Amino acid sequence: MDGTLMLQFWAIAILLALTPGPDWAFAIATGLRPGSVIPSVLGMAFGYVVMVGVLALGAGTLVTTFPPLLTALTVLGAAYLAYLGVTTLRGPVHSFTDTTAAPSGGFVTQFLRGAGVSGFNPKGLLLLLALLPQFTSAGAAWRPEAQMFVLGLLHVANCIVIYFAVAHGSRRLLGTRPRAGMIITKVAGVTMIALGLLLVAEQIVAVIAER
Repeated sequence: MDGTLMLQFWAIAILLALTPGPDWAFAIATGLRPGSVIPSVLGMAFGYVVMVGVLALGAGTLVTTFPPLLTALTVLGAAYLAYLGVTTLRGPVHSFTDTTAAPSGGFVTQFLRGAGVSGFNPKGLLLLLALLPQFTSAGAAWRPEAQMFVLGLLHVANCIVIYFAVAHGSRRLLGTRPRAGMIITKVAGVTMIALGLLLVAEQIVAVIAER
């Protein structure tokens, strides 16, 4: 693989992971709940690993060539984000000086929630679909599919580090400040709902524009 292309993609991938969105909102909300943040972060990483695998195998082009599939993915992702937003708004916010607070769900539950946030993100899919092929080299010893998968894993590694920092940082900064933690948790919940509604609105506008 071309080392220069890898470094260029890595820099762009860092900027993508640093851009606030559904993943950030979920990571912040996770950090402000009892229990380890590791399952949720690993779940989000797993969602992107699956997405990268799908793109590397060429199945991602189905999304752009078969619009109903993109619509279904968008609606599903929007509904899931809204659901997580509502559960975040309804859930209690604990001070982490309170040792009696129970963990918010088991490892598998938090892992699957994280995987759903990233795996059902149509914008993430389309961004990677647009970016990955641009950083592959036709003359390289590795096949383009293998190059795309390795580049995608770089993005996943970035996400693990950055989302863990976001979740852990929100816990360190706000976990012992119940009022501030409550406000940020509610903002994270509202943000997830708003992003879900925005996804649906954008899809409706796109469908209308095609007519």
